[in-house]
Amino acid sequence: MLVGSSTSSAKAFTPHDHSRCAGATLARAEAVAAEKGARLTPVRKRALEILLEEHRAMGAYEVLDRLAADGYGKQPPVAYRALEFLVEHGLAHRVRRLNAFAACMSPGEEHAPVFLICRNCGEVAEAGPEEGADEVRHALQGAAERLNFHVERATVEALGLCPNCAAEEAQ
Repeated sequence: MLVGSSTSSAKAFTPHDHSRCAGATLARAEAVAAEKGARLTPVRKRALEILLEEHRAMGAYEVLDRLAADGYGKQPPVAYRALEFLVEHGLAHRVRRLNAFAACMSPGEEHAPVFLICRNCGEVAEAGPEEGADEVRHALQGAAERLNFHVERATVEALGLCPNCAAEEAQ
């Protein structure tokens, strides 16, 4: 992937080659970390791989359990430090509604995340420009400007049903 390209995690709601999706995002994250001079240690890389394994947000203790199973230790600071590093360097996001973390599907790109969270299956899609995330951010910025408010950081989290769960619920 090149700088400025995007792997939309809206694919979370559609069939796709997930190993390619995760692999491309991991490769981009590694390049971004290297460009920033940030050290993607084995535990940090493994934490990111765990987040990339599924299109859903994961709690720190779930990540910790997976790290422990891989031999990285069972102390909570192991997971929290790795996750904080990933968030700090734009390689993961904190999904506050779920008190969880999700891999950033656009590492290296300046953006304010727009998350679509399925209340039934827990899948999380980070909407990108092709899904209209830019319009959401522009609308928020416009509202803030009209109130003379300066937005420093914003994350939009929408709760609803993914296409699969909506179809099941409709039956």
